[in-house]
Amino acid sequence: MRRVSIPAASLLLFLAGCETASLTEEQGYGPTPQLPKPNPTLLPTVNVAEASRWGQGERPTAASGFSVSAFATGLEHPRWLYVLPNGDVLVAETNKPPKENKSFSLRGWVMGLFMARAGAEVPSANRISLLRDRDGDGVAETRSVLLENLNSPFGMTLSKGVLYVANTDAIVAFPYKEGETRIAADGEKIVDLPAGPINHHWTKDVIASRDGKKLYATVGSNSNVAENGIEAERNRAAVLEIDLATRNLRVFASGLRNPNGLSWQPQSGELWVAVNERDEIGSDLVPDYMTSVKDGGFYGWPYSYFGKHIDTRVRPQRPELVEKAIVPDYGLGPHTASLGLAFYTGRLFGAQYRNGAFVGQHGSWNRRPRSGYRVIFVPFANGKPAGTPKDVLTGFIGPDDKARGRPVGVAVDRRGALLVADDVGNVVWRITPSNGAAAVGLQSRLQYRTSRLNFAPP
Repeated sequence: MRRVSIPAASLLLFLAGCETASLTEEQGYGPTPQLPKPNPTLLPTVNVAEASRWGQGERPTAASGFSVSAFATGLEHPRWLYVLPNGDVLVAETNKPPKENKSFSLRGWVMGLFMARAGAEVPSANRISLLRDRDGDGVAETRSVLLENLNSPFGMTLSKGVLYVANTDAIVAFPYKEGETRIAADGEKIVDLPAGPINHHWTKDVIASRDGKKLYATVGSNSNVAENGIEAERNRAAVLEIDLATRNLRVFASGLRNPNGLSWQPQSGELWVAVNERDEIGSDLVPDYMTSVKDGGFYGWPYSYFGKHIDTRVRPQRPELVEKAIVPDYGLGPHTASLGLAFYTGRLFGAQYRNGAFVGQHGSWNRRPRSGYRVIFVPFANGKPAGTPKDVLTGFIGPDDKARGRPVGVAVDRRGALLVADDVGNVVWRITPSNGAAAVGLQSRLQYRTSRLNFAPP
């Protein structure tokens, strides 16, 4: 193995922090975010918050009018959430699979150092755990392993009595009976998903169509901007459609660098997704975004971003694709690592939140100053974003400039509270109204407990 001296490594770390943003993070939000000229550097800007975990009594900061508490603690890198119809909460305890390609690269070695500092290099537990709040007090009293020995699982969706799990390399189906706490049956592979020796973006999300006849799965790119060759990007940087009757798979929408957070918009019925855009052309570029995805739509990657803004690093170019690139619906700030996306259909938070989007922003590594590391809310009207984002959960960076946690998946529980998976803090947080909204919360809890009378736990 090639060795790199400590002084050389220190120099690399120093040089990786020289470039800074010229715009505020907020200028990268909205339907028309500001897009300055690219500012590439010899070495990419690396500004990762070192992971330190939550201390006794510490928690993130909820927005005014809200409270946050721990729904479940002591998890192993919880990344994604899914709420079952009976109120049980599934959490994917997971991380990237071991590398198949073990060849040494200086860049990969340096990035590995930074990602380890950020808490991103822990082994994958490869399981889905079930969290149950029996008495409706907002805390999961019981935890059980629903599925184990998976392969870097991420997305989950239940349809017609079948639980579909998106492993990093395949969608697998399991029979599900309401109330069960463990599934012993072997999974049935539905389709393979792109993985392979590079597998640059390993997370795969999945959602079922309204009629249960199709699945939609996200697959991120195998590179930043196709530097591994466009042939390595087959069926990647895309939302794929799977016909469950025939098991046929096709590209539904493409040019989406790293899509996650599949969600049906409740007013329009359109499929939306959150997308992590490209890196290494400056702290101001490129804003991540959320967008509706159209059948056959192309969204630019790798040749362009936010419509027809050409990325000159990509060779050869494809002007005919750039010409038809769709402009995303709503920018979410540069390098925020917006992963979680959930539309609010509950009643606990009030009418102003109905049909809007909660977004979990895992936090930047390629921006100075940092961006993300929070959960935001974007209001919607008539199926489209209709206003500026508001912070819902912040305080993940402590006074010592270290990350106590990093938010990923978001989900709305059966009573209308917001759940947030924190993969560095190893916590699932629960956000509820406080103060004047307490009566609404009490009514919701009473309704929840009444509904549980017809549920017989195993």
